Amino acid sequence: MKVLIADDEFNVRDVIRYIGKWDEHGITELLEAANGNEAKKVIEKEQPEIIFTDIKMPGMSGLDLIEWLDSISYEGKVVLITGYDDYQFMRKAIQHNSFDYLLKPVEDEAFNNVLKKAVVAYDEERKSRLYQEDAVKIRWSQTVLAACLGEPADLDYIASNLPQSERYDFTLLTFYQMQQPAPFIEKLADELVEQEIGNAVMLPDDSNQSVLITLPEEWFLVEESLSRELDIPVRLVKCELQSLQEIHEKYNDLQCELENQNYRSIQRLDELEAKQRMNDIISYVETYYMEDMSLERLANRFFFSREHISRKFKQEMGMTLSKYITKLRIEQSKCWLKESDESIFSISTMLGYQDEKYFSKLFKKEVGITPFEFRNGEKL
Repeated sequence: MKVLIADDEFNVRDVIRYIGKWDEHGITELLEAANGNEAKKVIEKEQPEIIFTDIKMPGMSGLDLIEWLDSISYEGKVVLITGYDDYQFMRKAIQHNSFDYLLKPVEDEAFNNVLKKAVVAYDEERKSRLYQEDAVKIRWSQTVLAACLGEPADLDYIASNLPQSERYDFTLLTFYQMQQPAPFIEKLADELVEQEIGNAVMLPDDSNQSVLITLPEEWFLVEESLSRELDIPVRLVKCELQSLQEIHEKYNDLQCELENQNYRSIQRLDELEAKQRMNDIISYVETYYMEDMSLERLANRFFFSREHISRKFKQEMGMTLSKYITKLRIEQSKCWLKESDESIFSISTMLGYQDEKYFSKLFKKEVGITPFEFRNGEKL
């Protein structure tokens, strides 16, 4: 647990550091700030659970700070430290949910009593929040399951847990019985909700299935999230949901698709990386095409087999690797022939051809005229 001490007087911070029974109350890290603005930055970065702050500080005051904390729904505990026993200060502090206050000079016993109460209160509220979050997740999963099975279900509640849309992608994931996918699905659901593109739930039955309801135009992001979060084999069937009232019908349709083996596997993360690596291979070829380029060289560099690179390269570029390299070299040779005085032999050497005659023959095959004729502006 982290504690922030915000006070513009170093001596006050020093005293608090000294008198606090930090280890006894489970405090693992002490943070400090010399004013409200600095405290705000520390809070945004470190998210301390307990804050002790002076009221009167330069720039952003302690009262301004607790007002800001209230506006962001800060869940920690704030204790005000002040040399002024002023009701107006206390009234505003109460309005913005401060936990307690201490008068200067801060005394050992009073400080540690408040620290203990703040720690206990935070722990109790945290447990309560976790319980409430668990209850929400249970209700969500039970409601979706009921809708899937055609039982009475609160569709308004399902809608409240989804981004607003006239239609959705409805996806059913099935895992092997020995797998434990629940933690992956829970993390995935949090990510989908945060990105406002959908929600996911592990159905609370013995089917080892998960349901995803997501925005259709965001499916690439959804599958990318799936690939990143799920490192276990999974079967996927998907359809469009025009209305939440169709959940039962579509769920049955997807179950039939699974039974008829009409499913596909999720594109795994290594496959997504493979796509990126193919893009990297193409960029590499376009950069170093004048060097000795071979499938063997690319295979050693990008950890693919020569056969895989050959096949995927042709799929991506519409031609073989050697044909693409020749195309790049010929295009470059045209520039040099027109814009430089380099000899044809020199150009052929720079392009990686040791034989000028071979280069000239290749150039004529690709362009229709010899390099010499091209340089002199002769037409085809």
